[in-house]
Amino acid sequence: MPREGGANGYGFPKSSRLLKPSEFRNTYQNGIRVPGRLFAAFCLRREEPAGAGPRVGFTAPRAFGKAVQRNRAKRRIREALRVRLGGVNGAWDIVVNPRRAVLTATAEELRREVERLVNQCGKR
Repeated sequence: MPREGGANGYGFPKSSRLLKPSEFRNTYQNGIRVPGRLFAAFCLRREEPAGAGPRVGFTAPRAFGKAVQRNRAKRRIREALRVRLGGVNGAWDIVVNPRRAVLTATAEELRREVERLVNQCGKR
């Protein structure tokens, strides 16, 4: 049985993820940078129909820390963004690069930072 949406159906299906290096590169090169205390993000509006929905990718370089820290940071941001992703307007590609501060941030701080990201991307 495939686990496309996760065991409980709350995951990120493949249609909501950036998967190819070329998609990440395109978002970095042509998107707008949204800096923040907990992460930096790049937002790029796609030319596809809005019904396709937003796609999200996460990157954390080895310089961020060991794999456990990189994965924990990505999981924390992914969950905060997953809850808010339904409100993201249209066909956006978003790449999120966590900062070390995300490891010690409270859930409320993370939620506020994600809210700010969604509002900034939605304005463009």
